[in-house]
Amino acid sequence: MSYPDQALARRPAVVVLAAVVLAVMAVAAVGYAVAGLLALGGAVAEFRSAAAGTSARPDEIDGMVTLLRVSTVLTAVVSLLGGLLLAGLALGLLAGRSGARVGTWVVSGLGLLFGCCGLAVLVGQRAAPLRLGADERTTAELLALLGDAQPGWWLPVNAGLSVGQVLGYLVVAALLALPAANAWFRRRPPVGPTDRQQPPAAPLAPPYPPR
Repeated sequence: MSYPDQALARRPAVVVLAAVVLAVMAVAAVGYAVAGLLALGGAVAEFRSAAAGTSARPDEIDGMVTLLRVSTVLTAVVSLLGGLLLAGLALGLLAGRSGARVGTWVVSGLGLLFGCCGLAVLVGQRAAPLRLGADERTTAELLALLGDAQPGWWLPVNAGLSVGQVLGYLVVAALLALPAANAWFRRRPPVGPTDRQQPPAAPLAPPYPPR
């Protein structure tokens, strides 16, 4: 025999699926951070080799290398923190915490914004490369070499992750808005034996008979 409280305590499939999508996105974010750090050494070596044949000064080349390293490390840190945040939200959804649901919606909105912006930047870099003035020709040349120094798989992976990020956040936000998810996050905790209302205890007898 089943009871309504027991049936309601079961996690709906939509909540489990939303948590799984968040977990997959968290793993992808951590993998992206690790891949970026692993590819940094090769990208720096490739850039220095290509920049040696230009008219750029050594300090200009070193500045571009510093820019590449700092941007890669910062991106890796943000990706790692984002992965940890998504993993925490996934656990909160499985536990039925309403705050995790609201937090997931907020993160989904921000993720959609950043994902669309990242995809637009990638498309803009290919459709309309950066053009600088004649006095900044060396900088433009170094920036072009900086992009070419990245591995061949780097741009497709970035584009794929941006698209996957947008789709993933859309799916998660939609799943958490379904009626089954509403019932899961609005459920009341089951009443345990110690939480049931106990009858009032009988008054104790006086230790001595009244006079």
